[in-house]
Amino acid sequence: VQLVESGGGLVQAGGSLRISCTSVRAFTGTAMGWFRQAPGKEREFVAAKSWRDDTYYYSDAVRGRFIVSKDTAKNSVYLQMNNLRVEDTAVYYCAADEEALPRYTGSYYLWRPDHWGQGIQVTVSS
Repeated sequence: VQLVESGGGLVQAGGSLRISCTSVRAFTGTAMGWFRQAPGKEREFVAAKSWRDDTYYYSDAVRGRFIVSKDTAKNSVYLQMNNLRVEDTAVYYCAADEEALPRYTGSYYLWRPDHWGQGIQVTVSS
């Protein structure tokens, strides 16, 4: 599965940005979603969408500000990012898994996707 991201860029704090990810081939797995990695930090889960129903998953850091959506006909997943903060600055990675959904551990979501995009930069200025 080859994943291609688009839509990143520079935005001011408080603004909005939408990033997209498309699977080059038809995706028939379980979930697609997003991770991010800020400079000097580990990659972290952001959001995901079940491919088979409308279940969604969000990290605490973005819940209420970001919206993950999908278009199965286009093999695409989207991340609408609203009320952006400087701390949202990161490389955002699209991810997809053939079988597993994110699993809540009690404090965070655990998800180890099979496939990754190349990453796209999102920079939020103050």
